[in-house]
Amino acid sequence: MKIRIKFRKYGVLKFIGHLDVMRYFQKALRRAEVDISFSGGFSPHPIMSFAAPLGVGLTSDGEYLDIEVNSTDSSKEMVKRLNAVMVEGMEIISYRKLPDKMKSAMSQVAAADYLLSFREGYEPQNWSEWVEAWERFLAQPSMVVWKKTKKSEQEVDIRPMVYQIGLNGQTIAMRVATGSAQNLKPEFLMEAFYQFAGMEWSSFTFQVHRVETYMEGEDGFVSLEEAGTVIEMD
Repeated sequence: MKIRIKFRKYGVLKFIGHLDVMRYFQKALRRAEVDISFSGGFSPHPIMSFAAPLGVGLTSDGEYLDIEVNSTDSSKEMVKRLNAVMVEGMEIISYRKLPDKMKSAMSQVAAADYLLSFREGYEPQNWSEWVEAWERFLAQPSMVVWKKTKKSEQEVDIRPMVYQIGLNGQTIAMRVATGSAQNLKPEFLMEAFYQFAGMEWSSFTFQVHRVETYMEGEDGFVSLEEAGTVIEMD
């Protein structure tokens, strides 16, 4: 049986990397007595995969983990059991059954929502000038930037990867391409804006928070959570 788990990552745990998150969940699933399936061979390991690894320093309300289990209790009970073994900084939001032929979350990811807020001391000195430059930046029909890959550096138009973007006070909300086909990190987009505006850029300018992760549905993007169904027990 395939299960999709949605969880939050916040607080000090934003500083641990993806490999540590993987090890953490392997231990947490065992402590919660989840009847997880194991791979075969000489070195069996729990069958689990994450949707889109979160960068170090980022927080999130929309992280996903797919596992396979031999048996399970209700969604409500499993969320309760898992949260009982979570540490502060991790919280299980949902536990849902997936269709048998459902692709992994990692292969389904297509977009994600983010909120970016200025860190203390990095706020613009002249907000009206910042907004004016921001509006000019977004009005461009294309945003061609140099993007480094593992083997080379090439020009890429990142405008088609920006699906939604706007300001709410001094908070930036955006929905951008995420996944293996196309991927645009919020920090990369903001660096491109600062270079466009001729402003000094620092990777510490923004605190980045992922709100939700999406896959492509029949009528647009839908959250990865919606692919699963709540497990009810008599």
